[in-house]
Amino acid sequence: MDVEQITEELYGLKPGEFVAARDAYVAEARRAKDGVAAKEIAALRKPALAAWAANRLARERRQEAQRFLTLGERLREAHRTLDAEQLRAASREQHRLVTALARTAAELAREAGQPVSETVVHEVEQTLHGVLAHEDVAELWSRGRLMKVPEAAVGFTAVAPEETALAQAPGQRPESEPKHKPKPKPTNEPDREATRRRDLERARAAAAEADAEVARREQELEEGQRLLQAATTEAEEAAAEVGRLETGLREARQTRLDSQRAESTAGNAVTTAERDLQQARRAAERAARTVERLEQGGA
Repeated sequence: MDVEQITEELYGLKPGEFVAARDAYVAEARRAKDGVAAKEIAALRKPALAAWAANRLARERRQEAQRFLTLGERLREAHRTLDAEQLRAASREQHRLVTALARTAAELAREAGQPVSETVVHEVEQTLHGVLAHEDVAELWSRGRLMKVPEAAVGFTAVAPEETALAQAPGQRPESEPKHKPKPKPTNEPDREATRRRDLERARAAAAEADAEVARREQELEEGQRLLQAATTEAEEAAAEVGRLETGLREARQTRLDSQRAESTAGNAVTTAERDLQQARRAAERAARTVERLEQGGA
């Protein structure tokens, strides 16, 4: 079996269709005695709703996806080289594209018959931020095969304009900078501004992670409520079917009882008729003998 082709097909399905289709392929592989394929297909995991929506975006909007992947390469390179100008330019484009692409993903999901909530849209945005920050996430997304929403990209936040001013090229001085620079701080004195920025970045990352956790829990709650509703409906249908079967059983038992009574009555009638027939035959025989004697006496 072509596992690559099957994987491509499965991750193009809606999440609700994934498990049944995967299990059907596993069963087919086992019937074909292809244990390796069966094991590989069984290991595939259903994508979370936000991951599926992001995957659909990558599959349906390939040119936009490629531009977004290129932006990710630029951002990662700028972070590696601490290129403030490149970071500032790429960050502006990052926020604009993430918001726009997340909305496009939501629209594509709706067109596919799988509307998504605002919570899921925010998870798609988090997924897209992960695509920009992590090469492995970008690789899976480019193939439309993400399974889950990546963790918040800690340390990969945008660089604010005031922060980039601190990273001017050597020898370049802003107009507002005084001619006489203050004495540099001793090397053992903490850089309070840098510390503040790090603390702020960590706080933002923690807040983003907390929001993502809330979103995941909300999705789990929605899924649990959906499963509960489905189970309740199934139980009600089963109870109704039991009621119909019990009614049919009672009616069948009554029919059997009526039949047994009718059979008994008919049996009694047959017995009486046979007795009466015997009596009538004996009476007929006596009458015949009487006629015969009288005929002989008269002769």
